[in-house]
Amino acid sequence: WGGRWRSLPGGLLQERDKRAKWNGIPTLLQKLYESSHPNSDLSHAHSFLKVLSSQLSMEAMSFVTEDRKTAQESTFPNTYTFDLFGGVDLLVEILMRPTLTMQKKKPKIGVIFTDTNGQDLMSGVTKSLAARDDFVLFLFTLMTNKKTFLQTATLIEDILGVKKEMIQLEGIPNLSGLVQSFDQQQLANFCRILSVTISEPDVGNDDKHTLLAKNAQQKRNASPSRAEVNQVTLLNIPGFIERLCKLATRKVSEATGANFLQELEDWYTWLDNALVLDALMQMATEEAEQSSTESSDESSLATSPLRHRLPQSMKIVHEIMYKVEVLYVLCVLLMGRQRNQVHKMLAEFRLIPGLNNLFDKLIWRKYTASNHVVHGQNENCDCSPEISFKIQFLRLLQSFSDHHENKYLLLNSQELNELSAISMKANIPEVEALVNTDRSLVCDGKKGLLTRLLAVMKREPPDSSFRFWQARAVESFLRGATSYADQMFLLKRGLLEHILFCIIDSGCTSRDVLQSYFDLLGELMKFNIDAFKRFNKYVNTPEKFQTFLTQINSSLVDSNMLVRCIVLSLDRFENVLYPPVVEVLSECCLLSYMARVENRLSFLFRLINIINVQTLTQENVSCLNTSLVILMLARRKAKLPFYLNALREKEYAEKYPGCLLNNFHNLLRFWQRHYLNKDKDSTCLENSSCIPFSYWKETVSVLLGSDRTSLCAIASYIDEPFMDLDRDLLED
Repeated sequence: WGGRWRSLPGGLLQERDKRAKWNGIPTLLQKLYESSHPNSDLSHAHSFLKVLSSQLSMEAMSFVTEDRKTAQESTFPNTYTFDLFGGVDLLVEILMRPTLTMQKKKPKIGVIFTDTNGQDLMSGVTKSLAARDDFVLFLFTLMTNKKTFLQTATLIEDILGVKKEMIQLEGIPNLSGLVQSFDQQQLANFCRILSVTISEPDVGNDDKHTLLAKNAQQKRNASPSRAEVNQVTLLNIPGFIERLCKLATRKVSEATGANFLQELEDWYTWLDNALVLDALMQMATEEAEQSSTESSDESSLATSPLRHRLPQSMKIVHEIMYKVEVLYVLCVLLMGRQRNQVHKMLAEFRLIPGLNNLFDKLIWRKYTASNHVVHGQNENCDCSPEISFKIQFLRLLQSFSDHHENKYLLLNSQELNELSAISMKANIPEVEALVNTDRSLVCDGKKGLLTRLLAVMKREPPDSSFRFWQARAVESFLRGATSYADQMFLLKRGLLEHILFCIIDSGCTSRDVLQSYFDLLGELMKFNIDAFKRFNKYVNTPEKFQTFLTQINSSLVDSNMLVRCIVLSLDRFENVLYPPVVEVLSECCLLSYMARVENRLSFLFRLINIINVQTLTQENVSCLNTSLVILMLARRKAKLPFYLNALREKEYAEKYPGCLLNNFHNLLRFWQRHYLNKDKDSTCLENSSCIPFSYWKETVSVLLGSDRTSLCAIASYIDEPFMDLDRDLLED
C-alpha cells in the first residue's frame, strides 16, 4: 500500500474518506508529501503538520488521562489511519532530509512522533523505527535544538524501550559536545535515556537467576557488555559527573501548603506520563524564554509569572522525578567496573553532603506518607514519584557504602571524632579508612546522613517497604571487615533494640523486611560482646526468645547470615578467657542455644537440604557458605568427622541414604568452580568471616577428597550402593 494510494484521483479518495471516517488524514498526507520537496514552499508543509499534530494529539491526551485499555483501531482511528497511509515513513523521510530551512518545522514532526508512539497500537511503529540505527542516531542530533529537545527525548526513550540491541553511545555524533550543550533541565531529562543505555538487561530480577546460568553467560560473554562500554563513554565526558551531582543536590522551593501530599497525589494521578508533565513545564517557561535570552541558569526561569501559576506541588514533582533519574544513573555507575573512579568523583563533588542538606526538607519530610503499598525489592511497581525518589536515594546510599572506605563521608566531623573516641576507649587502633577520610568532604550540620537515616528508620511502620531499603543501606555501612567502633556507634543509638522490636514485637510479616533486618542484626552483633549483652537484656523472657527462634527458623534463606554471625561469634568468645566474656557466654540465651551441638547440627542439616546446584542463586548461595562456616570451625577443633557422621546418620534416620551427602558434594564442586575464579567474592568471604580464604579452599578440598579412608572426606560416609558422585551436574 505504502505510497501507491497517492496516485488515486482526489475525488475518489475524498469519497472513500467520508465513508471510512478517515477525517481527511490521507488527503493531508498527500498534500504534505507534495509540499515537502526541497524546492517547495515549506510554510505549507508546516500548516499541514499542525493540523495532523492536532488530530493525533487529542488521541494521545485521551490515552494519558483515561484508564489505559488495550489500544485498538477503533480506540484511536486517527493514529491508525495515519500509519496505514504511510505517515510515519513520510515523517522519517522529511525529518532526515538535509536542509537548514526545515529546522524550524521539525518540532511539529517530533510532536507527531511522540503522539503516535505512546500507545500499544503503535508499538509496531516504534519497533520499526528502532530497527533503523541511522534514524536513532540521527534523532540525537536534533537534541541540540532547544525547540526539538523535549519531543526528541521522549521519542528516543520510546524507541530505546523496544530496541532489541542496546545502542552504543560512542556512535552518537559528538556526544560530548551534545551533553555539554544541555542546560541542567535538559541534562536531567537526558538521564531518562541514559538509564536505558547503561543498565544490564533484567537487573531487576538478578537474584532470581541461577548461578549456573550466570556463570555460563559470563563464559560466553567474556568481553565488556554494551552497557559497560556505555558507562565508560559517559565517564569520559568532561564535567558529566559533576553536573549530575549538582542536579542531585540542588534545592527546590520549600513554600508548600499543609495539604501537599493530597495535592501531590491528585496531580500524579493525571500526570503519570512524563511527556505531559514536561510539556506543561515547557509551556510555563516559554514566556520567560521569549522575554529573555536563553540561559542554562534555571534561576532566570523561576521568575516567570506563568511558571508561578503552576501549583507548587507541580514544581516539586518535576524536580523529584528528575532526581530519581539522576540518582539511578549515579547508582548504576557506582556498581560498575569503574566504581573507584566514580567514588572519587562523587566524593570530590560533595554528593553526600549535598544530599544530607536535602534530607529533611525534600528527601524525607516529616509529613511524608508511610502507609503506602508494600513492594518487594524486585517488584516492578508503579510507585509515586516520592516513593521512587526515597527508594532510589536508599539504593544509592547502599551502593556508596558497600565495602568502600568512602562510607565515612556519611558522617559529620563530630561523629567521626566519636568513632575515634570509641576506639581509644576500647584500646584498639582506629580503622585506616577512618584515619584517611578527608574531613572537608564529610557531611555538614548537626547530624550526618547515616544518623538522619537511623532516625527515620525507627519511625517507619512495621511492614513499610522503606524498611527493607533502609536496613540494606545501614547494613552496607557495616559490611566488610568488622569494625567494633562502627558497631558501637550504631548500638549507642538504639539500633539493636529497634531491630529486635521489629523481629519479635512489631508483628512484621514481610519476608523482605525481616531478611534485611536479620542481615543487619548479624553485621551489628558479629564478634561484639556488648551487642550480645544488649540482646540478652531485650530478649528477657522465654516467650520472646522462642518468638525470635520461630522467626529465624521460618526461613533459613532469609536468616542464615545471622546464624553464621552467631556461630562465628560463639567460636571467638569460647577462645577468650576474659571474665566479662565468660560471663556473657554463660548468661546469654542466644549463645547458650548455639553452643549446644545438636542445635548447630540441626541448622547444618537444613542449610544443606534447602539448596542444590540447579537452584543456587545470588540470594541463597549464602546458605552453602554458612554450612561451610559451621564445618570449618568444626575442622579447627578436629570434630569434622563427627559432623559428617551425623549427616550420614540423619540420612538413614530419614530413610534417604546418600541424598544429603551427594547433594553437598555436588554443591562443593560448584563452590570450587564459582569462587576460585572470583576475587571479589573470595575477599568478601574472608572479610565477613575473619577466616583466611586459603582455609576455605583447603577445607573444601579435604571434604571433596577421593580417598575413602579419609575421615574428613564426604565420600567416606556414603555407602557404595548410594554413591552418585560421578554425575556432572554442573554443566548447562
